[in-house]
Formats: sequence, structure tokens, C-alpha cells
Amino acid sequence: MIFRPRRLRRTAAIRDMAAETRLSPSMLVYPVFIREGKNIIEDIPAMPGQKRYSPDTFPKFLEETANAGIKSILLFGLPEHKDECGSGAWDENGVIQQALRVGKKNFPEMTFMCDVCLCEYTSHGHCGLLKGETVDNDPTVELLAKTALSQAQAGADVVAPSDMMDGRVGAIREALDAAGMDETIIFSYAVKYASAFYGPFREAAGSTPAFGDRRSYQMDPRNVREALREAELDIEEGADMIMVKPGLPYLDVLSKVKDAFDVPTGAYCVSGEYSMIKAAAANGWLDEERVVAESAVCLARAGADIIVTYFAPELAKMMKEGRL
Repeated sequence: MIFRPRRLRRTAAIRDMAAETRLSPSMLVYPVFIREGKNIIEDIPAMPGQKRYSPDTFPKFLEETANAGIKSILLFGLPEHKDECGSGAWDENGVIQQALRVGKKNFPEMTFMCDVCLCEYTSHGHCGLLKGETVDNDPTVELLAKTALSQAQAGADVVAPSDMMDGRVGAIREALDAAGMDETIIFSYAVKYASAFYGPFREAAGSTPAFGDRRSYQMDPRNVREALREAELDIEEGADMIMVKPGLPYLDVLSKVKDAFDVPTGAYCVSGEYSMIKAAAANGWLDEERVVAESAVCLARAGADIIVTYFAPELAKMMKEGRL
């Protein structure tokens, strides 16, 4: 007789005990859009359920987020005025700097992460200074370092460069260390693909390029080995944590990156993923809660230590109630 391992009887308790992948609220990072102005809490049409806040209404968002059990947020800024060089990004009175100061004052226990890029601040919507119709890498890197330093001085615990310029992590690390802010963490978008899944975000952040696209400096979706090279370079330059973006369409990349490097690794479940799930659920085509939970589990199973997601409150609630 051949004896085979018996399948576990799948009661709820047994399922939990036998689960290979576990999630916790501490893994979650909730992205939020901060808009210059006052008394603003406005819906984002392309991202149902998500809103933009002005710095004075930002504490309301933080209170709701903290009550949900989420401890980390990622800020994106929408300035009132834009220019060719994106000067609002490093303005000490810029929209993100204002939000950081009020946020840190009211919620000092929250971890504040800031996106470091110029696309939300430039009049042309690209991620740096232009030379003709291409981004000029080296002058852009100087401004990105200036932006990260400004954010750290305003209260950011973590700066997250998302631009994909060559050498920007090293420049940011050097600028932070020189200013005595060596404890500021760099969470690099080390592996960021030129993806069509960013569409709703660009409406939310007002960062759609005025011409062309970002394929000249973001990664080709056909490449995996390039992802490993990019991650290695960022780690060598001083990145404390790295990110793969988008999330679900790039689970294979996430897995390979995590296997290759022993640093905290995040995945960004991006706006397109969020909006697709919301649209399908609104049409009754799928069970939103189950899909949200499954998506998060898939990211963690593939290697994500950190999950950046607009579904953070829903996931935290499921975890708190023992449903995930």
C-alpha cells in the first residue's frame, strides 16, 4: 500500500494555521494626494473612493488612517503653479512640505513617506529638466536631491525617488548625509516599468506628459534582467528599501528581485489595478473584498515585505477582524 499525506480539512482555524503567507497592517502603505489650497477634500473620478486633500484638511485623512490601523503613508503633491523645472517640489513652503509639518505635529507616530519626482511639478509633465524633448539626466538628479532634502527637513521619515534617473539614489544619499540627515530612509522605486497601468494616477496627480511618454527613462515591460541590474545599482548607491512597480502584472519580477537581494522590498499596487477592481466590482463582475484580499496575498507570496496600495484601509479592516 502507498501512503500519501492527507489533505488538511479546511476549517477556518486549520486554514490560518497552515497558511504559508501571512499579512499584517504594518506591511501596508497608503498613498495620498495633497493639493495646494484650503478646505479641499475632493473626489478623484478615475479612482472611486480616493480623494485629494489640502494641507489643512490632511489631519482628517491622517485621523481616519490611524484609526484604521495604518502606520505609513506615501504623499504625492499637486502644486497650484507649475514651471519648466518643477521648482515647487523643493520649495520649503511647497504643498508637500506644508502637509509634512502639519502631519508630523498632529501625528508624530505616523511614518511619512514622500514621492521624489518632478512630474507633478513641471509644466510639461515629465520627470525632470528637458533638453529638447528628452529629459536631461544629470541636472535633473541635482534637483531630485534638492527635493528629497527639502522633504526630509520638513519631516519626511522616508524619501522615495520614483523618477528612474541614473545616479539619483547616490546623489540623494550624499545630500542627506551632508545635511546630517543620515537616518532618513531611501525607499527607491528601483524597478519602475513604463506601464499603461498608471493612467488613473496621472489624472489624480495632474502629471500626464504634455508630449511623448516616459519610455526613454522608465523600464521596458519585456525586460527582467534589467530589473535586477537596476535594483543592484540602487542598493549600491545607498537605497535602504526598494520597490517594484506595478504590482500584480510583475509578480515574476518581484519574486526574482526579492530572491536576489536581501533588503526590504515593496510592491506598488498601482492606480490602474485599483480602478479596474473598482469598476468590475461596481458592475457585479467580481467580489471586491475577496479580490482585494487575494491580490495582497499574491504580492506578499511573491516576496513583497511592503505593499503600497489604495486598498490599505480595507485590507487593514479585514486583518483586524480576522478575515485575512
